[in-house]
Amino acid sequence: MKTYGLILLAAASLLAAPLAGAAYKCVNEKGVTLIGDTPPDGCEHVEMYEVSPGGKVLRKIDPTPSPDQLKAYAADADKRRAEEKAAAEQKRKDAALLSTYTSDKEIDMARDRNVEPINGRIKSARTRIDAIDKRLKQIDEEMEFYKAGKSKKKDDKPISPPIGLVSERERNQKERDNLVTSIAASEKEIVAVKARYDADKERFYELKGNTALRQAVQAPEEKKVAETLIPGAAGKAKCGEKTYECQAGQQYVCRESTGRRYLVNCVVERK
Repeated sequence: MKTYGLILLAAASLLAAPLAGAAYKCVNEKGVTLIGDTPPDGCEHVEMYEVSPGGKVLRKIDPTPSPDQLKAYAADADKRRAEEKAAAEQKRKDAALLSTYTSDKEIDMARDRNVEPINGRIKSARTRIDAIDKRLKQIDEEMEFYKAGKSKKKDDKPISPPIGLVSERERNQKERDNLVTSIAASEKEIVAVKARYDADKERFYELKGNTALRQAVQAPEEKKVAETLIPGAAGKAKCGEKTYECQAGQQYVCRESTGRRYLVNCVVERK
């Protein structure tokens, strides 16, 4: 059974098929000149030239990227994707800002609407704390009655506070503590909401005051070509029975297990 391998050879200018009678020539990494009807072994990582039978250079074929170069391409692609994602998210937020508000007063109104229910929760919590404090005071007065020894048995020994009263005080105190924590969290939430709307207002001023920036935000999205590891448009190259993703416009050497090698072009499929 035949096996195939695909080796990258060229840059974006290599769209045409090789000319009849042309040869391939390079000087390898050891300084040895190699030439053949098909790209010679040893030319993958150096510049190679397609030459006419008369020796005229028809085109230059860039070397295959090294593993380190491929890693660098991948790192650059990851960084570029992250930057594009952040830019797209910022554009989305800017577009939403411009479509939602027509003035800074509307931003203030939206902020107040979002703060109002939080203040409502704080008010309810404080009202409940006042009620708990009132009940805790009553419980403490009852507990003091027992602690002071005003309630004694016939043998003159003090009577302990009822377990129900002790439990009720613990429950009320725990609820009060939770309400205090809840109020603190709600106050932090208000600070965060106000900060978010302040940032929106600042960005709104920036967009309204910069015509070019505002037009860029409102411009329709451009269609992008799918990315490959090596920068460029995405295409496909067929080598034997396999199809490989590649950079459109480049040429590749398809190498069979028998040793036969031939060039294939990476093309964009038309649907």
